[in-house]
Amino acid sequence: MSSLREIQLNGVSVPLHVRRNSRARRILTRIDATLGAVVLVLPKRASEAQGYELLYKHADWLLQRLSEIPPRIAFADGATIPICGEPHRICHLPNEAQRVRIVNGRLEAGGSLESLPQRLNAWLRAQARSLISPLATEKASAIGRKPLAVSIRDQKSRWGSCSSAGRLSFNWRLMMAPHHVLDYVVAHESAHLAQMNHSAEFWAIVAGLTVDIGSARNWLRRQGSTLHRYG
Repeated sequence: MSSLREIQLNGVSVPLHVRRNSRARRILTRIDATLGAVVLVLPKRASEAQGYELLYKHADWLLQRLSEIPPRIAFADGATIPICGEPHRICHLPNEAQRVRIVNGRLEAGGSLESLPQRLNAWLRAQARSLISPLATEKASAIGRKPLAVSIRDQKSRWGSCSSAGRLSFNWRLMMAPHHVLDYVVAHESAHLAQMNHSAEFWAIVAGLTVDIGSARNWLRRQGSTLHRYG
């Protein structure tokens, strides 16, 4: 994807990404809820002028979709964020030690207010690692495999991945999703250690590693992008 640029739609300045896709059969437009931007996908032989023409034609629809994107929620005192799918209110305790803990549905964090966002981010990443890493190892072991490594990252466009070398990578934001969703993503990527495809054999392996696949996939499709609102 190209660098971010701006476009004027009905007098409103809108962030825009222009991307070439040789496999695309026609010009496509979509909304990237994570970045709050319009994405323009151009086939190999389409010109940017043709793409812009389509954007102007659908300006009202694009602006409406952008206005429907939920606002970002910073890691700040008083904000509410999900942990394993359950809402937790952030409570800053300036006189407490620099630690984060869950107490009766609250996410209590000591230390300075200035470093609160970084401290919560680091805590959530550590929690994700402590939960996901052993779970991935367990699921891989169940199918006679062992991941070369398990890493926790902040991918913008995926929840997990499995390299051809057997390295598993997961998005730390899964820590905020319901547990059955996290469990499905870990099962999905672990299954790729045995089948680097999406064949019937692959899905049979996934089904043996987790439950409620349909519900988890539906949640990610409908609500997954909301996890990028936080932080």
